Amino acid sequence: MQSEAVILDDNHVDDDADAIIAECLNLETPKSFFLFAGAGSGKTRSLVKALEMAVASIGEEMRLRGQQIGVITYTNNACDEIKRRLNNDALIHVSTIHSFIWDLIRGFDLDIKKRLDEMLTQDIVELKAHPSRQGTKTEINRVHKIESKQERLHELVNIKKFTYNPNSSNAEREALNHAEVLQLGAYLLMHKPLMRKILVKKFPILLIDESQDTNKGLMEAFLLVQQAHKNDFLLGLLGDTMQRIYVDGKVNLGVDLPSDWRKPVKKMNHRSQTRIIELINKIRSDVDTQRQQERQDKKGGYVRLFGVHSPQNKQVVEAEIRKKMAKITGDEEWNKQESVVALILEHHMAANRMGFGGMFAALHPAEEFRLGLLDGTLPEIRIFSEIILPILKAHKAGDKFAITNVVKNNSRLFEKKYINEHKAISRNILETAKSKVEELCKAYDDNPDITFGELLRIACHGGVFKAPLGYKPILLRTPVEQQTVEVVFHDETDSSSTDPQINKLDCLDNFLGTKFSQIQEYVAYVSGQSSFFTHQGVKGLEFPRVVAIIDDSEANGFSFSYEKLFEIKNKTATDTENEREGRETGIDRTRRLFYVICSRAKNSLAIVAYTENPEKLKANLSRKGWFSDNEIVLL
Repeated sequence: MQSEAVILDDNHVDDDADAIIAECLNLETPKSFFLFAGAGSGKTRSLVKALEMAVASIGEEMRLRGQQIGVITYTNNACDEIKRRLNNDALIHVSTIHSFIWDLIRGFDLDIKKRLDEMLTQDIVELKAHPSRQGTKTEINRVHKIESKQERLHELVNIKKFTYNPNSSNAEREALNHAEVLQLGAYLLMHKPLMRKILVKKFPILLIDESQDTNKGLMEAFLLVQQAHKNDFLLGLLGDTMQRIYVDGKVNLGVDLPSDWRKPVKKMNHRSQTRIIELINKIRSDVDTQRQQERQDKKGGYVRLFGVHSPQNKQVVEAEIRKKMAKITGDEEWNKQESVVALILEHHMAANRMGFGGMFAALHPAEEFRLGLLDGTLPEIRIFSEIILPILKAHKAGDKFAITNVVKNNSRLFEKKYINEHKAISRNILETAKSKVEELCKAYDDNPDITFGELLRIACHGGVFKAPLGYKPILLRTPVEQQTVEVVFHDETDSSSTDPQINKLDCLDNFLGTKFSQIQEYVAYVSGQSSFFTHQGVKGLEFPRVVAIIDDSEANGFSFSYEKLFEIKNKTATDTENEREGRETGIDRTRRLFYVICSRAKNSLAIVAYTENPEKLKANLSRKGWFSDNEIVLL
């Protein structure tokens, strides 16, 4: 048993990093910093500790000035945790990136309107410049995209005040969508000195957690503000570039920072046992020189990679692997499925297993949709998950009160502005809404296999519910145009396409043609109520026993390839060119993904790799030195 003194030393190995941060957090000589904090290093603890010290040393002065310390975190749950640890101190303004930027730009309605006008006008010019052959799906979509953008451009004239809700689909004409908030925030910070001054004046200290996944445009804007106001503004970035999992993050953040930035490093991994830390250090060894050390009281640990020839009965295989891990580790908890966390390395795998693979495969190819699809915030889905699904569930339960609440909270018919503009027919509003709900419920009752598209057209016909902007070009089609699109679409378009340049409207068409019955399992998944976790879902979490499942055949995406990472498949010409030009490749993304997954395990880790060539898998991984020969088991 390790002595208390040794354990105490482990707890204080990274005190120098915390001390550097504390030294940076002052108002007289602020020093911006990038804190490298690898997996399990106690990043949140360091953040909270630094904030507590800042409150004690400069809190009173900042309160007198009416200033706050801004803290941007990645999720609402992370916000709540930091607020709780700091006893909801009003000096610390903790929020997600969308909420923070909206609080900053709200009220600048003339600037927002002008920039939106420029963006829409440019989009229309580009669309008009690239006509396609008459009567084709592409041309029909192009024409209605132009109409939709022209309609919004026309509506801008009458908008005096813009709105935004981070927890809403933002379908109202004066509402900004999630992507626009980030785009506008970055633009205004880059091009409006007044906006930069407001940020610096209100938040002389801004700390960004998970900075590697912060939107690239915004990160570049924050870095510009820091350089322009380095004597008055402290930018603190916390994160680990190896754990960047979203494509819109800034590549190599922390590498080319100004020379006057401090770069503290947290060396200790407090989460995992020795063997797991050795593995994740080797996984990242081709990327950088960062290495973590283990705690003295966490020696040991187990890692096994099971190479499984595809195809197999995967549930049976994975149950057998849990039994083998129980024998290897001597830990009987491996025999209990509920005690083992299964990490699906790609969302398609969870989608297929849970039964919402069709809708997921339809939307995922469009890069712009991915973040919202993965966390449930995509407006094109929220109209189904937050309006149509609750109505139908309440209908099934016979709960008329719940139906009324959903309609009143989401229908434009009950907006004060709409009522004032339509006073002559206001007495008929309830009857109109009731009729639409009845039509919606009857359509679903008559056809349990009804598609998303059929329900969307019913819900939005007559304006009872407003469709998200992305659907406008589709809803503007005439019946003949829609039929033409469907014929061409089914003849020529593969719903599982992984072309990174795929048209967004193709994805939406694909999605609307799939069954609405998938929505319930999708909602369960993105709200964390399922038994599956993925790299996005487990970020920041830890588990005693982890089984990580790798299966390129189920992943169905161009972004990742474990067969290439493990050198079972050869690199493509594009991979080689990207490497030569210093651009990111799918292998780079896959390595980071693999690192994140493996680093979730505390005590024991089983990796299940489905492959057509288990023998080559074993030979390559043995050569890489990631696993010893006895740690690779072929089934």
